[in-house]
Amino acid sequence: VQLVESGGGLVQAGDSLRLSCAASGRTFSRYAMGWFRQAPGKEREFVAAVSNLGVRTYYADSVKGRFTISRDNAKNTVYLQMNSLKPEDTAAYYCAATDRYSASEIARHCDYWGQGTQVTVSS
Repeated sequence: VQLVESGGGLVQAGDSLRLSCAASGRTFSRYAMGWFRQAPGKEREFVAAVSNLGVRTYYADSVKGRFTISRDNAKNTVYLQMNSLKPEDTAAYYCAATDRYSASEIARHCDYWGQGTQVTVSS
């Protein structure tokens, strides 16, 4: 599967952004999907995950209550709605997929990655 992220940009603290990740192929509903991010000089970190049918979601503590992951299997797209953005949310955001592991495991196991989209939050 090929993944293409979009929706990043420069915003102010407190603003909202919605990231999208479009997947190729006809078997999108087989994949657990996730979002990760990597800030300059830091390791890539897990942000959120959603199960293949969208029933279960998982979040990093740092974004819980502010970010929402969702998916539309008819459109082969997964979203990350980001509200109340903070400067520490500044990072490149990556979409990831796996059809070998569940959404609860995607933080440790991913098979496919997108190219990333930059989110910059100014104070």
